Amino acid sequence: MGQSEQTARKLEESIEEKDVIYKLNQKKEIKILGLPIFWFMTFLTLTIVTVYTGNLPAGMIGSLLVMVVFGEALGWIGDRLPIVKSYLGGGAIVAIFGSAYMVYSGILPETVATSVSDFMTTGGFLDFYIAALITGSILGMNSKVLMKIGVRYFVPIFGAVIGAMLIAVIVAFFIGFSLQEAVLVITLPILGGGMGAGAIPMAQVYSEFLGNPPSYYISILVPALALGNVFAIVFASLLNSLGKKVPSLTGNGQLIPGFKMEEQKSKFDISKMGIGLLAALLFFACGHLLGAIIPLHPYALMIILVAIAKIANVIPANVVEGASQWYQFVAKTWTLALLFGIGVAFTDLNAVLAALSVQYILLVAGVVCGAVLGAALFGKIVGFYPIESAISAGLCMANMGGTGDVAVLSASKRMQLMPFAQIASRLGGALILLLAGLLMPFFL
Repeated sequence: MGQSEQTARKLEESIEEKDVIYKLNQKKEIKILGLPIFWFMTFLTLTIVTVYTGNLPAGMIGSLLVMVVFGEALGWIGDRLPIVKSYLGGGAIVAIFGSAYMVYSGILPETVATSVSDFMTTGGFLDFYIAALITGSILGMNSKVLMKIGVRYFVPIFGAVIGAMLIAVIVAFFIGFSLQEAVLVITLPILGGGMGAGAIPMAQVYSEFLGNPPSYYISILVPALALGNVFAIVFASLLNSLGKKVPSLTGNGQLIPGFKMEEQKSKFDISKMGIGLLAALLFFACGHLLGAIIPLHPYALMIILVAIAKIANVIPANVVEGASQWYQFVAKTWTLALLFGIGVAFTDLNAVLAALSVQYILLVAGVVCGAVLGAALFGKIVGFYPIESAISAGLCMANMGGTGDVAVLSASKRMQLMPFAQIASRLGGALILLLAGLLMPFFL
């Protein structure tokens, strides 16, 4: 009997040892997008062949193939570059600026770049992605969080504006920039909510007051916007690192203490994900429907609609769960693809490089830093975690709107803050346009 027990014990130890070895081998195996490296490289090779032989399918299929495969490859590289992965945003920033460089240098054929740009813009892929994140993240949130945050969220947004303008004026004084350049040309465009909702209407405001055509002012505003977006991504990564070193400053993606996102424990269900997709599309469409009546950005209206539906508890449980599952799938599968598309369609390296004087860089960095400090301080006053407040209300005011929000939250590893990021970008951007009109007469 004793000998049989000893034999059984040895057999169990042998099985456990083999299991440990198997798990170690599994960890050592390199995977990209869940695929073994050999198969991913096969996909990458075939994609490259279709791109450079001119046989890439037109439209969504070819564009999404390039974005997913190239985006994952660049993201994998960025997450393993020593300095880049620790301080510069890792895979997120390499996916964006790697693809932007491919366009700038001509490595990516013009037809492919055009196809990807069209898919991102007129094809609506950016809207499709953000709609999933907004719907899933809000419906998956504790409704008490939404009621507790309420209008208090505008406090760190105002803090970001005050901090950015204050630091901009101080830096401008020391480097020889005029107050007009510091506020109108640098600070307001950076905080304006991107190109479509910020720089373009701001250029029209400037044109009405100053007389030159809007295109003249757009060419002046774009470098500040582009460079500010770069610093926002870098600062997002630095804030993530700071949170790891000083845990008391961060909620690890939660904006206020004491509340956590409602985690869905159920297994992924394809039918529920389909319901979640439908919910995201419907809320987005309703945001546009209201946008025809109410003078607010459709994203902002969509956020309000989803938040009201969540607080009122009128959405069936299977829809809530489906929206959460669809959000998780989209965020996990297509984030690097989207970042690649952002680099191709929205990141102009010519504009960034044209602005690279030491004084200009210092001023832009000062604006972004001021937005971070202001949002963190004012957020702390109203009970928010400083790092989450700085990222969502500060950096998401200082980036390029929806595209910048994705990049910043990806670099900071806090995608669940997307609803608050969109509030900062859209409603905060509207505040900046109002502020531009109010301040303009003082600089004439």
